[in-house]
Order: sequence, then C-alpha cells, then structure tokens
Amino acid sequence: MPKGQPLSDSIYGIDRWSKGLLSVLPNGDVALCDPAHPDTAPLSLPHILSDLRQRGIANPLVLRVKSFLESEIQHLNDSFAAAIAKTGYRAPYRGVFPIKVNQQAQVVDRIVEFGRQFDYGLEAGSKPELVIALAHRLSKDALIVCNGVKDAEFIRLAILSRRMGFNTVIVLESPKEAEIVIEVAKDLGIDPLLGVRVKLTNQIGGKWQSSSGDRSAFGMNTDQLLRVVDRLRGENLLHCLKLQHSHLGSQVPDVNDVRRAATEACRYFAELTREGAPLTHLDLGGGLGVDYTGEKRAAENSINYTMAEYCANVVETVGYAMDEEGLEHPILVTESGRAVSATSSMLIFDVLESTLYDAPDAPAVEPDDHHLVADLAAISGYLVPDRVQECWNDARFYRDELRALFRRSHVDLRQMARAERIYLNLMARIKDIARGTEQSGDLDKELQKIADVYHCNFSVFQSLPDVWAIDQLHPIIPLQMLDQEPDRRAVLSDITCDSDGKMDKFILAGDIAPSLPVHSLPEDQPYYLGVFFVGAYQETLGDLHNLFGDTNVVTIDLREDGGFDLLHEQEGDTIAEVLSYVEYDPADCIAAFRKMVDEAISAGSIQANERKTLIDAYRGSMNGYTYFE
Repeated sequence: MPKGQPLSDSIYGIDRWSKGLLSVLPNGDVALCDPAHPDTAPLSLPHILSDLRQRGIANPLVLRVKSFLESEIQHLNDSFAAAIAKTGYRAPYRGVFPIKVNQQAQVVDRIVEFGRQFDYGLEAGSKPELVIALAHRLSKDALIVCNGVKDAEFIRLAILSRRMGFNTVIVLESPKEAEIVIEVAKDLGIDPLLGVRVKLTNQIGGKWQSSSGDRSAFGMNTDQLLRVVDRLRGENLLHCLKLQHSHLGSQVPDVNDVRRAATEACRYFAELTREGAPLTHLDLGGGLGVDYTGEKRAAENSINYTMAEYCANVVETVGYAMDEEGLEHPILVTESGRAVSATSSMLIFDVLESTLYDAPDAPAVEPDDHHLVADLAAISGYLVPDRVQECWNDARFYRDELRALFRRSHVDLRQMARAERIYLNLMARIKDIARGTEQSGDLDKELQKIADVYHCNFSVFQSLPDVWAIDQLHPIIPLQMLDQEPDRRAVLSDITCDSDGKMDKFILAGDIAPSLPVHSLPEDQPYYLGVFFVGAYQETLGDLHNLFGDTNVVTIDLREDGGFDLLHEQEGDTIAEVLSYVEYDPADCIAAFRKMVDEAISAGSIQANERKTLIDAYRGSMNGYTYFE
C-alpha cells in the first residue's frame, strides 16, 4: 500500500469511483457524504443499517439517498447552463428523464419535484409510462417526450394532454406510425406536437453499441424521413414538427463519439429545416455514461469524460454546426437517465456464512496412507518464500493425482479427506507467504482464483440483473472494518440455488479482479457488503428466479446535523405476493395444504393436536419475507 494512502483507496479504489459521495471513518465504517452540505460530517452506513434494523427494516434492502439524486440533476443542468453561457449558445437546455431507467414512484416523484426549477421533464416509452408522466405537475416549459412503438390509444392520450397544457411530443418512429398520428389528430381536431426520430449512421463503441448506427432498432432512415415530411406537408401538419430526436447511444464510453454523432444529427436538423420543418428542439437522446470503475477511460464500464465535459462538447458541437448553417440555435434536449439516477441507490446485504478454501491445521499422515498423501504433507518442510511457486505446483500435482486414485478406488474416503485437509492447510500458508512477499504475477492471479465463497442474502437475478445478463460491473465493498487489512479473498454467491447466482468480477484500485478482498466474518456482528450505482435499470429489470421478490426499499435524506430522516419505506415482497405474480392464489394454496393435513390426521400419520401448528407455520410463511430472516 502506498505510504499514507487509506486501505479504502489502495485496495477498493473508493476515491476513484465514488464521486466524493462516500468516505471511510476512522473506525473503518463506510460513510455517506452529503453533496448539498459538504461541511457536514459523513454519516456511517452501518449506523444507518443498525437504526433501520431497530425500526424493523431487514436486509437485504435498496437504500436510496435523496440528496445524491438531487445532486446529479443539479450538476447536469448547471453543466449545460455553464456551457451555454461560456459559448454564447442562444437557446436553453430542457432535459428529460427516461422513466424506463427507474420507474419507481419515489424516484420519479423526486426527480419531478427537484427538477421543476430547471424545467426538467420526462420521457415515456410506453403507454404505462405516459400515464405516469401525465400524473405529475411539470413546469409549463417542461417536455414529455414520447418514444417507442405507439398505438392509437397512446397517441390519442398524448394529443389530448396538450389541452391540459402538457408539452407532450409524439416522436414519430416510422411512416406507419405517422399515419396513425394523422388519423387520430384529424379525429380529435387537435394539432399534435411532433418529433421525428432520425437513425444516425455513426455507431458508438461500448457495451450498447448496437443501440446506435443504422442497424439500431428505432428511428427512420433518410428515405422514410422524407416520406414522413412529405406526408405531413400534404396533410397541412408539417407546422407541428418541432423536434428532431437522434439517439446517440447508451453509456457512450468515448466523448469523441458524442461529438461525431451530434455533428451528424445537426446535418439532419439543417436539411429538415430546409425542407420546411419548423424545428425548434434537438433531442440527442441518451449516452451520457457513468464511470462505474473509476478508470476514466473509454471502456465498457468506464468513460473518458466528465458530465461537464459531455455538456460542453454537446453545446459547442451543436452551436458551431448551426452557425455554419446559418440557423437559429435549437433548444437542447437530452435523455440522460443512467447518469442522473445510477448513483442515488445502493444494494446492501449481509453475508450469511462462508465456505473457506483453506484450513488452519493439517492432520497427521497415517501409516497405511498412500505415499502421495505423505508427499503432499512433506511440502510443508520446504515451504519458504523462495520456493512458493514450486510448492504451489507440487501441491496441485499431488492433490490431482490423489483425486484420480480415489475415482479408481485406490484411495479410500478417509485418506482423501486427510489429503484435502492437508492441501487446504498448504493453501492457507502459501497465501500468507504470498501476501507478505513479492510473487510472480501468474502466481498472484492463480491465488486470487482459489477464493473463498461468501454466501450472501440477496438474489443477483432480482436485484442486479445486468450483472448476470450482460456482465455489468458495479462497485462492491465491505461497509465496515476498512481500518483493517482484509485477510481473505472471496467470490459472492447469492441465496438462489443456481450456479449463475454469483459475482466473480470486482472493481479494485488497480484492476478488475476475480475475487474481492474481504475480512474473516466477525462472530458478534453482521458483515455487510454494499453494491453501489444501482439506481439505473437494476430496480426495474429484476426477475423472480427461485421466487425471490423485490427487496425492502428505503429512501433517506441526509440532514445538516449529520443525521438522517427516513422519507419512505417500501416493504419487500411477501411470499404470498410473489406467488400471485406467477398465477397462484395464496388462499387456494392454504386450503390445499389444510386439506392434506386433515387427510394425514385421518390416515393416522399425524396427531390432531398437530394440525394448528402445521397450518399456522404454513400461513406464517405466506406472510414472510422471501429472503433469509
């Protein structure tokens, strides 16, 4: 560890990725820092969890921090305002939050409430999301941008909302959709507020590159675009076309891709204007990324720019392009959902138990043991720092040979058990020596792979679906004991009975590692782990693998006095609720179980006085949390 550098930074790289939202207290607790009041003392996360536990709120849980969400909205709008002022851009910024990124009511409500001062709006990609958007009191200049596939009912509601004063923009995705809009608008006798989605040819890099370019799923090519413009002109509706939407991509890692895509979008904007479309808004969609790893480079889980740099590049690129075309500067719109909401939530769970891949002692070799057992035990006699690699090689060879002999019935179970224990003890000693000495990089990587398994109280499939599905990385750290050197390395296994329910890629200060430095589990207190930046997508994409439902969700606000207020609690799913999701009626289940209990009494397999205990246990489970309690 570099001299004077805290363990939290030298091992976990908290200073690189946390954006100043986390710190570590002298007692080793991870603490939350209030971005709105930077002089306020950081608040211990274990202290928050202890307080919640006393209130009856159990782990696992999603913890949302109101000030973290507000800080990102403030930063985004301030960054655009600063770039507009610096470059002399002649139009404002009007951001919208894509509801699909986090549809939870507590999140959307707070985004609307805090964003009202910035005329911050919402993006709806479905009828349910439009219903959500129209239930909020947006500012008079805020937008509702309607993307995605739209039927007549969707379009009718969007057009009618204009009568209520909503700036609801229907973004046309195809010529067929334009026909539906024309028909509904004629039927209502109301002019719609329209946009067109242009499919750019520039393709960004990164994990979501397929969401950009001319093979992306949504938007129109040049031929379709002109057909729609001509059709609107023929129906005397071209004057309704006010917005051009051009999605740059998702989680764009390289800021130069932002510049290139924005430049291409401006070319379309200029040409559509020449076609007579009275465009006033340029929507550059999503793309503003999150630096999950803190690497600050163009990589799948990182970005090579800051939020301020992104905003400056967009404003400068669009301003220059419009000046060259002799056009008025359009109102700028972006749909930056991930960057706004990701940092605001964290998943917290406790470790239930561990499977350790080493042993503190070794049994003696018995006289009748196979000579390879003795050879394995003899490694202990020459296990010194200069021969660690040799000992590692020998131990693996002898163990593998003994396993082969066991499979062929030449070694019995008790010999094999002694051999495995001897091997695990050697691994413990090799890891101790390697930790205190310089070893080859290959050996260090191999030792990382023989990590312990920490069994944790959560479901990857429910709470971190992108980790399972697309190898998304999130920062993961212990929430306590960071004043102590971690003495173990572990992979994390969730509570589901599925081999995919694990996490074995971790963001550390210097690299992405196959195991996480952790501490031996304390006997007298919970050992908490936190997964950060889960506020984008993870709260809405989860599935019901093994019927583990939504976790408890808590929203807090940090106070200036260093405390916190509990703003909202959403209880996690009960077993009864989860069963109803998969078409079971909990009442029918209880009735069926009761009938089988009565049949068992009639058959004499249980006593009548056991009936109440059995039925109460079954009914009690129905009302319980789906996770370990």
